[in-house]
This record gives sequence, C-alpha cells and structure tokens, in this order.
Amino acid sequence: MVGISLTLADKLKIARALTELGVGYIEGGWPGSNPKDAEFFSLCKAEIMANKTNTKLAAFGATRRKGITCDEDKNLQSLISSDADVITVVAKAWDEQVIKVIETSLEENLNMISDTVKYLKMQSKEVMVDAEHFFDGYLSNREYAMDCLKTAAKAGADVVVLCDTNGGTMPWIVEEVTREIHKALEPWPSVRIGIHTHNDTDMAVANSLAAVRGGATLVQGCMNGYGERTGNANLVSIIGNLQVKLKYRCIPSSTLSKLASVSSFVAEIAGQLQSPSQPFVGSNAFAHKGGIHVAAIRKMPESYNHMDPTLVGNKMLSVVSELSGRGNILDKAERAGLTIDKNIAGNVLARIKKMELEGCAFEGAGASVDMLIIRRGQHYKRPFQVLEFSVISSNRGTQAQDMNTDNEDYGNCQVNQAIVKVNVNGVDQITASEGIGPVDALSHALRNALEAHYPQLSQIELEDYKVRLLEPATARKGTLSTTRVTIEFTDSKGNKWTTVGAHSSIVEASFRALVDGLEFGIVNCSEEGCST
Repeated sequence: MVGISLTLADKLKIARALTELGVGYIEGGWPGSNPKDAEFFSLCKAEIMANKTNTKLAAFGATRRKGITCDEDKNLQSLISSDADVITVVAKAWDEQVIKVIETSLEENLNMISDTVKYLKMQSKEVMVDAEHFFDGYLSNREYAMDCLKTAAKAGADVVVLCDTNGGTMPWIVEEVTREIHKALEPWPSVRIGIHTHNDTDMAVANSLAAVRGGATLVQGCMNGYGERTGNANLVSIIGNLQVKLKYRCIPSSTLSKLASVSSFVAEIAGQLQSPSQPFVGSNAFAHKGGIHVAAIRKMPESYNHMDPTLVGNKMLSVVSELSGRGNILDKAERAGLTIDKNIAGNVLARIKKMELEGCAFEGAGASVDMLIIRRGQHYKRPFQVLEFSVISSNRGTQAQDMNTDNEDYGNCQVNQAIVKVNVNGVDQITASEGIGPVDALSHALRNALEAHYPQLSQIELEDYKVRLLEPATARKGTLSTTRVTIEFTDSKGNKWTTVGAHSSIVEASFRALVDGLEFGIVNCSEEGCST
C-alpha cells in the first residue's frame, strides 16, 4: 500500500502477532524480489515457525517464465530456497493479459501453469495458484479461464484462488461464478477454492463472503484492508463476519478476543492511524452518541449493538455531546465509577449543551465530562481554585527591533511568562514561571503552586495539544472566532486522558483545558500512577 514500508523487524513482529492470533497462512512476500524478503523467511522459520503453531508460512511468486524450464527460472528457485511450506504462484487467467502483457500464446500460458505446479509438488510443497484477473477473464473467455483452473488442478494444485484483481466485480457475480467453479472442479475433490479480492468498489469484504457462500474455503486478505490502490479485503472484518455472524471457524475461538488488539498493533507497526469507525475493532464501532440510543442500550444492549463487542476484544461506550440525553451522563458516570442521580445528570447535561454551544466538543474529552460530574458530588472539595492568572508574551532584548530585517535569529527570542494566583487549602499563593509557549508557562506556574501539595502531578505530562479555530455565528470573523483547545495528558504508566476548553481567547481556552486535566490527575492519581 502506498505509504507503508515495513522493515524486516516490522514484518517479524506482525508475523508473530498473526501467528498468536491463529491465522491459517502468512504470506511473507516474494523472496526473489529483494534481500529483505529473502531474509524474512529465514528468520521467520527459525524464530516463529519453529514453535508449535498451526500457521503455515507461504512464499509468493509467479509461474515459470515463458520459453524456459522451471530449473532455469531464478524466481522459482528462490521460492524453493525460502524453505516455506507453502508456495503461492500467480498465473494469468485472462486471455487478453496472456497475449498483451506476458506476450505469449494461450497454450504456453497453460504449460507454464502445469509445469510450475508439477515442479513445486515434486519439492513436496503445498501449492496455491492465484488465478490473476480471474473474474475479468471469466467474463471475457469463460472456457479459457476455466482451463487455467483445470490445468492447475490436474497438475496437483492444492488450492486454486479466484482473484478479483481489479476489484470491480459485484458480490452476486462472485457467488454465482464460485458455485460454477465448485461444480466444474468436482473431478478433483481435494482441490480447494480460494478467493482474493480488492476493494476498488468497496466490495472486497462482501465479495469474500459471497465466495464462501459459493464454496470457497480459503480467503486471502490483509489486516485492516491494507493493499494496492484502495486496499485488499479486510481480514479483520472477514473474520468478524465469518466467525461471529456466520459461525465458521477461521481462527481458534480462544484467540478471537485478540482481534481488536492485533488490528491496532498492526496499524501501529505499519504507521497508519486506525480508523475509529472500522467495523468490529474501531474505537467507535460500538460507541453511542444519540440520547435515545444510549437510553435504549442501558436497558437492552443488543438494541443498538449487532453483537457483544467483547467477543472481538472491543467494548461498548457512550459519548457525550449536545445530542446526549441523561442516559449518556448516567452511563458515563457509571463507567467512571461515579454515582449520581438523575437530577445531577440533568444539570451536567444542561451545562454540556451550553458549553458545546460556546464551542466545546466533549466526544473526545472524557476527562472534562468526568470533572463536570465529579464537581457536582455532594462531598467533593476542589483541590485548588484559580483566583487569577496572566501571561506575557514578548521578545527579549534588542532583537525585538529587528522584526522588519533579514535577521535570521529573529523569532528565537520569544519569551512567555505566566503568573498564577491560586488558593490551596485555604491559602492564597502566587507563582510565576517561564515556558516555551504561553500554555507551557501556565502549566509550570500552576505546578509550582500545586506539586508540594499534590506530588502525583510530577509524573503527569502534557502529551498533545490541538487547536481548532471555529467560525463564529455572526458575519464578523477572524479575531472574533472561538478557539477550541483539546489537551491530552499522560502519566508514567501510559494512562491517558483528554480535556477541552473553548473561548475567544486561545490562552483562556487552553487554561480551562489545562485546569481540568491537572485537577483530573489530582483526583485519579497517586505518586504510583493513575486509575483512568
């Protein structure tokens, strides 16, 4: 996939995770194409496959080239040298491609398929034949596409894989054609049918399921749908649908609950942001925002969940926004271990709606919601109260006079100084600090006043800071726009929480989010760590 380039170490980490998940096959690459893939097979066999596992390692390549023998084909020799138990070879199944792309005769293409399969079977390999562009070839020249599969079957192939290489076939066609292939291969009952789909029309998962309905017993795909162009079939969704919804066994039932964590792990290794809306495993896959939805799932979880999310290692949650009802607040409180009544929930909800009107967004700022609830607790005592603060941003020394010159040092002399007056345990304190920016200066000044009373703050850090400028409701824009600030905090053990603030002043918006985050840390953390 464009944007993904895995190192050898990355590939080994992913292979280990997939093995632990219990997939049937891992296709490790084309050992004849580059040294990295060749080394991968050696290390994977020694470090991962040597352990007891039901996962088989497959090497990918192509049939022998036209006009030469299998012994003379260097790519075939590299496949054998990989020592993989399974060899997958791509073969042309579209007559036009045979003539125009590999520029050989239809008969020679069949010979290439037959010779290659027989040669690999003589090496005691399990052989898969990927019939490339099969569905396009089937529609172009049905008889020849069939001949490609039958030739592979006669030669001893273990699996013939129907490839929707261009990703343009519709599910009902895939199912119908797969049924016909299943019938046509009855003379070779040991030959399994596989399916390999691309996602160019957003049908890769649907086409894979359709092929299974038509008789396919092997599905090729990629974790999270990574792959050429718009991607390959998403194995995560395929496993979820086949195993949870259709009751097929794809991976061991004992490892199904690892599906979400493995999906996330692969995304991280591949350097990709995992979509929160990814079915089955995304963080929003079982998240509920609308008030009537949350009210219903509190009484009957299956009313708005198609399955129990814990089966695949995910969880149900509700988010809070201006669309929420009291049920969202009650559910949020329960999940945070807080106890409130319906009146308090109503008060918190009213406050949230007002704050969202002013520019806040609480969907991704759960800690700010928690603080709104916690502060309304009957016995809650605020650990500190900010009485006053100010920030001065300036340029130090005479360099400030160089604004309109070409002085390359200009801009490196900015100074941010913050003064904060807080009340802690009935005592007013004034502290000051400098920082890289105004928020950093405010954070240091606040910590100077609070850490002596709340030492847990020393292991809490500001992890991320995001700003969004919101267009005002009036015709006047620019300087009158509202600024929304979200801040992510983390503790020494990696626990994270996010807060939000909104105001026409970016400093005020930032300070509100900062205060929420530090107060949340004081309430939920000790010097040993946080419980969030």
